[in-house]
Amino acid sequence: MMKAKYVPDLSKQMALCEANYARILKLLPDIDLCEQRDFIVDMAQGQSRVSLSVQERFKFTSTLVISQSHVAGASLCEKVQSLMSTQLLVRLYHDAKMAEVIRPFKKSQFSGKYSYPNKSMYQIDEKIQLNDYLAQWLSHCLTHGYQSEEIMLNTFIDSN
Repeated sequence: MMKAKYVPDLSKQMALCEANYARILKLLPDIDLCEQRDFIVDMAQGQSRVSLSVQERFKFTSTLVISQSHVAGASLCEKVQSLMSTQLLVRLYHDAKMAEVIRPFKKSQFSGKYSYPNKSMYQIDEKIQLNDYLAQWLSHCLTHGYQSEEIMLNTFIDSN
């Protein structure tokens, strides 16, 4: 029995990228002016800080680093904290109103699909899984995230 060839679901992928673009703009409505915005998100394991940092701005695209790190002072071991710390490089296409994960920050760019098994142990649909992960992360931030007074105060001080 031959295994069916994997064909990416482009309409699903495009819808996911459009929804991620809308979520990012809700979190960062002043993307043309703001360099970074930080949120605190309450989680079962404590609090996490989610940062949206603009790396590049061009006429039709912007590149963001979206990172999550565990807030200091919580009682998690170092290994668990490192597992909970994530960084994604995300490209926003303003003309198409889409946002897609280009790659995990400081790693190589992902392909649209991979053969399986492969030496890097990527899933066959690794790119769509990363975009889905971004969607869940942004949704959680929109639902449970807030800007703390400390973050807003530091942003105010830095801008003056």
